[in-house]
Amino acid sequence: MDRRRIEAGDSDYPVILRDRLGDAAPSCLYAMGNAAILRNCLLGLVCSIRCPGSVVIKTFDAIRALRDASAVVIGGFHSPMERECLDILLRGDQSVILCAAKGLPGLRLGQGARRAVREGRLLLISPFDDTVRRTTAAQAVERNQVVAMMSKVLLVPFASPEGKTWANVSAAVERGQLVCTFADSENATLIAAGVKPMVAEYMARAVKCDNRATQPKQ
Repeated sequence: MDRRRIEAGDSDYPVILRDRLGDAAPSCLYAMGNAAILRNCLLGLVCSIRCPGSVVIKTFDAIRALRDASAVVIGGFHSPMERECLDILLRGDQSVILCAAKGLPGLRLGQGARRAVREGRLLLISPFDDTVRRTTAAQAVERNQVVAMMSKVLLVPFASPEGKTWANVSAAVERGQLVCTFADSENATLIAAGVKPMVAEYMARAVKCDNRATQPKQ
């Protein structure tokens, strides 16, 4: 698959990154696939690696509903739960963005993901160049920051208090971004911090722009 650089001045570079980060925005993104997907309004997915079982079930149900509502989801899809979310999304016909925490060469993809890239439904992006070949905790934090910054709505199924995901969520709430989670006793601390408990159908409506123009032709 061909890789390309999307410079800050290019038409496909996400305007929302420049608006939110200014001069601190990444100077370029590295991409494989249909870069026009970046022009959609995006729903971001970030979650702590360890997630309570009750929240996992709610997450899978919500991802199916978001897929069926044609929401364009962006995430790292790195943890086992997130990889299952990606598999669920790829069973639909809407676009998806996978943001990697390392350079794109050598990125491991399943057969369904590789097919979705060829079909123009799955876009792979990274803020890291080809020399970054391994994922570190610091890079995962930076990747999740990019995911959150690019998202109109951020879905956080669970965040461990004072963990790395929690810091990302707190920053999103402080800048006035709509951050959502699920009504669950495990999320009481998140909700107390200003994260909104919402059902998937509302999240899908909240993220909607005219995304149809950049959906792959069927």
